[in-house]
Amino acid sequence: MTAPLLLDLTHTSHTGARTGIQRVTRTLHAALGSRAIAICHDPYAGIWRELERWEKANLSLTGTAGGKRGAHWPLGARLRGRLRRWLALHPSPATRRLPTAEGLLVPEVFSPAVAAALPALLAATGGPRVALFHDAIALKFPELTPGKTVARFPAYLRQLLWFDGIAAVSEDSRQSLLDYWQWLGVADTPPIVAIPLGIDVPRSSAPDTLSGRDQPPVILSVGSIEGRKNHLALLEASEQLWAAGTRFELRLIGLAQPQTGRAALERLRALQAAGRPLRYDGPVDDVALEAAYAGCTFTVYPSLIEGFGLPVLESLARGKPCVCSAHGALGESARGGGCVNLPSVDSASLAAAMTRLLANPAERAALALAAQARQFKTTSTYAAELLGWMSGLPRRNPV
Repeated sequence: MTAPLLLDLTHTSHTGARTGIQRVTRTLHAALGSRAIAICHDPYAGIWRELERWEKANLSLTGTAGGKRGAHWPLGARLRGRLRRWLALHPSPATRRLPTAEGLLVPEVFSPAVAAALPALLAATGGPRVALFHDAIALKFPELTPGKTVARFPAYLRQLLWFDGIAAVSEDSRQSLLDYWQWLGVADTPPIVAIPLGIDVPRSSAPDTLSGRDQPPVILSVGSIEGRKNHLALLEASEQLWAAGTRFELRLIGLAQPQTGRAALERLRALQAAGRPLRYDGPVDDVALEAAYAGCTFTVYPSLIEGFGLPVLESLARGKPCVCSAHGALGESARGGGCVNLPSVDSASLAAAMTRLLANPAERAALALAAQARQFKTTSTYAAELLGWMSGLPRRNPV
């Protein structure tokens, strides 16, 4: 694609959260550079528009991680939007102020409010209109997903039919969406392709941090604290090892989901109160995250299901072995070496894998070498693959 495309960043440009989708969106925006024009739907002005300076600042890759996932609009921005609407500075149609572009990319899971405004944007956009599809977790594990997300999800999956193409982040996600549309009996679906994500992290020789030091080994787990991430099983596995006298520190990093992560947070606090060597940092910035990876012995990603599994690849790219599930998208990300892939990520299986790695420096070293030998796709390569696929998409019927 030679002309720039529109990139919908309605949510990410209004939040400090850096969970998986926001991280993917920010790095994709940076990789696309001048090939994309970042836009958002302004609900107060009732228009689609280019991002303002303060919104672009929220797209920084190096800022401090925020404490909430939701979008935040400062009072001044709300007042400006309402004033624009009241004074009719941006008359209909709602897309009139957008620059000419040769395509549209929607990398976020869009809200009902954005969905209501999408038909006008889709109709006004020339060239291919593509959405990224991250996962079908809300369908597969509704009991581990926030209630609002579960209620919203069927409508969202139907609205993806509006696009000219869907780029799934893994083959598992691609098949999940296809299966759902087939279950609905939808005959005319847009083409779906699996284009695995890229990552941009420093490569490291990652020396074995158990060698020649008096401090206990550190097991690191990076990921938001929520039901499907299965931290309860990791905490129970750790308690089994601590009770047996195994010496190590468990360190958790990630934003807590107040609804589905409550049980894990309560168990975490109880273990800390009992004096267990357990550290929870919450969300951290990139400098602190790099320091945590540098100081750990290996990582554990106990998640039951993922659309892609960025923390697995990010651990491996730093030369740190990872314990994770062998199934679904996690199995796809782990394929190629450096992981202990578990058929089940229950507490007993996690405890056995952790015990094995803590006790066997030779196995850790072999896994680290396997991780360092892997070639990881960069975000720039991912962006090029995505644009290349988009450029050949035919236009589907209008919404």
